[in-house]
Formats: sequence, C-alpha cells, structure tokens
Amino acid sequence: MSTGPGTVVLDRTLDPSRTTTLLCDADGTLFPSEEPAYAASADVTNGFLADLGADRPFSPAELQSMTNGKNFRAAAQELARGYGRDLAPGDLDGWVQREKDVVTAHLRTVLVPDADVRGPLEVLAQRFTLAAVTSSASSRLQACLEVTGLDGFFADDRRFSAEDSLDVPTSKPDPAVYAFAGQRLGVTPDVAVAVEDSVNGTLSAVAAGFPTIGTVQFVPAEERAARTAALREAGAVAVVTSWAEVVDLLT
Repeated sequence: MSTGPGTVVLDRTLDPSRTTTLLCDADGTLFPSEEPAYAASADVTNGFLADLGADRPFSPAELQSMTNGKNFRAAAQELARGYGRDLAPGDLDGWVQREKDVVTAHLRTVLVPDADVRGPLEVLAQRFTLAAVTSSASSRLQACLEVTGLDGFFADDRRFSAEDSLDVPTSKPDPAVYAFAGQRLGVTPDVAVAVEDSVNGTLSAVAAGFPTIGTVQFVPAEERAARTAALREAGAVAVVTSWAEVVDLLT
C-alpha cells in the first residue's frame, strides 16, 4: 500500500484487499462547500439567535468554528441551549427550511467541477461502491453533486442524509446516519471505509465502527496542521491532503 507525500498513516487497520465500499462525506470532502454555506447561512442563523436574545451577530467564521460538521438543525439546538433554551424539533422546522433554501441556492452559484476530485473518484469507482453520507439535507446534497458533476458517482439509493433519511432527524457526530447507511448498503466495518473532513464527521463514522480516512484537501493551508491533529484525535486511521492520496491508500 503506497502513500502520497502528504499522507499521515496512523495504523494499519485499513485493508484495501477487503474493502468494497467508500462512505464519503459531502461538504468539505467532495466539494469546498463549508465556507460558502456558512456565509449564506449566517443571516438566517443570526436571525434565529436574535429571537433567542443574542446581543450581537456572529460571523460565518465564528459559526463554523462552533458547529462545523453539524447540520443547521443540530447547530441551532446547540446554540439555543447556550441561551438556556431546549427546543423541540418542531420548533425549528421553519428555520431549517429557510436555511436549507438559502444555502442550497447559494451553493448552486459558487460550486464548480473539480478535476482533482472527479479524476480520483473515477479511479475509485472502478473498484469500490461509492456512497454519500452527510448531515446536510438531501436537496442540498443533490444540488451540490449536480453542479460539481459528481452526481453520476452516487446513485439515489446510495445517498444518506442525517436530516432526511432517518425517522428522527439528527446530525453527526451522532453515528446514526453511518449505521443506517451500512445497514441499507449491507456492508460492515470490515469492508467499508469512511472519508471525512471534520471532527464531528469522523467521530460519527468511528462510533459506527467504520475505519475513517481524514482529508484536509479543502481546509485552508494555515488550518491544516491543527485539523490533521484533531482528525487523528477523533480516530482517523489516516489523514490525507487530496483524493489522489485516497487512491494511493486504497489501490
């Protein structure tokens, strides 16, 4: 098993000879959607927080640092608890829909195809089944896959959303969406590997039992060392700087 120059291998639990399936996070992993999503979401989030009594607005960077890897529903619940409010899921439905519409529309205008993702996925798809496992809404995932030209790699029945696929919406780091994906795909941790960019996503996949490759491909250069360390701490078995290095690890 070869590795690229940016790959940090932590142990040898990855077994490419047995692996049949890649469970791919979407935002920040398949496309650089995290920063533009938080930029688009900030007005909605700050409106929600103002209703809770927040005394100032938060910047997109602040919101991302507090909630990265979580969907809006989980992030809003967490932020509300900081203001002494424990909201029922139904209390958030209107805000969730508003945030989803605003962010999805924005991502359709800013994301573009990326050969550094598509090329390696073409190689990986020849050997592995590819599935998308995300905290985001299914409609947002679909929009992002379409505009980046990656929708052909992920059939509809291989897309799993913690917001929409489960009986009760949740978010990473809850492992429920990974457990659900494994069950629906009929795969167990000995034959499936997750790929994640965030700590919460890695915690989710690891808690579900799946060996997890951390990626910092879309992490700003000045944040990569810290993110790499955090992904290691969360349980990633390897950390890579590109999808090309995922190919190196698994083929």
